[in-house]
Amino acid sequence: MFSRIAFATAPVLILAVLVQPALAGDEQDIRLVLQVTVDGLRGDLLNRYMNSFGKGGFNYLTQNGTRYTNAHYQHANTETIVGHTTLATGTYPSQHGMVGNVIYDRKAGELSYNIEDAEAPLLPSREQITTGDQVDPSQKISRTKGRSPRAIEVPAFADTLAAYTAGKSKIFGVSGKDRSAVAMAGHAGKAFWFSTDNGDFITSRYYYEKYPAWVSDWNKQRKAEKYADTEWTLSSDKSSYLLAAQDDRPYEVDLEGFGRTFPHRYGKADSKLLFTQLMVSSAGNELLFDFAKDLITKEQLGKNSVPDYLSISFSSEDAVNHFFGPSSLENEAVVRDLDKTLSELFKFIDENVGLKHTLIVLSSDHGMADMPEYMTELGYDVGRLDSKKILAVANKVGKRMGIDEVVDYFFRPYIYLNEEKIKAANLSYKELEKNIADALTEIEGVNLAVSTKNFSAYKGNPIVKQVKRNHHTTRSGDIYIIQDPYWFLLEEGLIAVMHGSPWRYDTHVPIIFSGPGIVAQNVSRLVHPVDVAPTLASILGMSPPGAAQGKHLVEVTD
Repeated sequence: MFSRIAFATAPVLILAVLVQPALAGDEQDIRLVLQVTVDGLRGDLLNRYMNSFGKGGFNYLTQNGTRYTNAHYQHANTETIVGHTTLATGTYPSQHGMVGNVIYDRKAGELSYNIEDAEAPLLPSREQITTGDQVDPSQKISRTKGRSPRAIEVPAFADTLAAYTAGKSKIFGVSGKDRSAVAMAGHAGKAFWFSTDNGDFITSRYYYEKYPAWVSDWNKQRKAEKYADTEWTLSSDKSSYLLAAQDDRPYEVDLEGFGRTFPHRYGKADSKLLFTQLMVSSAGNELLFDFAKDLITKEQLGKNSVPDYLSISFSSEDAVNHFFGPSSLENEAVVRDLDKTLSELFKFIDENVGLKHTLIVLSSDHGMADMPEYMTELGYDVGRLDSKKILAVANKVGKRMGIDEVVDYFFRPYIYLNEEKIKAANLSYKELEKNIADALTEIEGVNLAVSTKNFSAYKGNPIVKQVKRNHHTTRSGDIYIIQDPYWFLLEEGLIAVMHGSPWRYDTHVPIIFSGPGIVAQNVSRLVHPVDVAPTLASILGMSPPGAAQGKHLVEVTD
């Protein structure tokens, strides 16, 4: 019951290899689909750092492929699982069900982590179990360590490919984060992700009953532990960095000795935050690339008679953003280091598969906002919302209408009301929701609180359209809170910087396709990440994923 090993494997920067499809009028021998996602890479950061890139990484894609400079998500809650699943399926969260890193389990009446699955326990990678300190607030919600894609309600591109090739395609998703690997691999692929508990790449019994020998061999080398008590340093002279002066800002976070300035020292081998610190640096991306190299060679990707699929989702850009912000020296450093890693990846692909047999698409799951303190320094006065105040205002309205503690749960951006109390009080759910939403909208820093049972009252509001695309009838909350631009709404904890808003700095991401028959060009028209999966399918001559709502991008396919 735990495994479904019949199909092959899947992953959001995309390299695609196809079986003799017609591209731009010519037959192409494409053998690998490589999808690369850079978590948290806002769409304008490639322009910001372009002059410092080498020839083989980002510039290889921009100079040889079709780059969409005006790509924006159309849903409101721009979080990791939402963006990855949208890229994977070509579908909005209202349809695929991944409305947030935390979703509502209506059957249990509880909040849950998006891909948690008690019936798919983690496959132990070591005899001795170790546990690191968790800093991700959504992971803390999880009721089990088991992970699977069962909560994703529609097929991914990976599933469509598996069906099209009668299960012959090898499909893998790998990432620094479990939710990123799982979403991109779909239901038919296999997924591995980095464990911040022990530094291994792990999986669950949904995918395997035991680890492939090559994975066990990689984990036995303890490559992550070798970073202990060393430093993350700048790879070039500090004067060459555009953001050299942005290295010690008081609102950045020192992750228990990791520091706010370069060089950043990793903890000792027994530190419970060592492997998290690796993710908050270029080391996380380097380890992922090293693991991916073994996967490509040991699983012999691109050697098949049908196209294989590999998704690699790099997570360190996002992790660095959460502690230092997107306008920090650390952000520039991790992006420039990733450029070198991508150059090595493409070289490795060329040597083992051939870039002439590989179609690449690069994208991201969301953008990232600059810190409120940074924006205030620049003259745009903003701040941070107090989640306790939001909760208190909502409960105050409920009490005024005769219900004590009407809020069941609050996990941004959703407020969940207590349905049983509302029924017992014989109140109109719609009226109560509206009154609470109106009161919340009056709080400084809240742009709009949306009553989801009163969507018709916001007719014509473009931001509410994004909220509707995010609304799932059983998993979303009752009231959706939209903060003003650059205002943050965060839980208490070490995380200092957030994404997840409908504003353009969070929706803007790069999309670049490069490969056989793809023309080198910049396209400035408005497109959407929901278009990526249908475009991949079109290139391969396949029907789009079953529930896909995006369109194929004609500049790539025609």
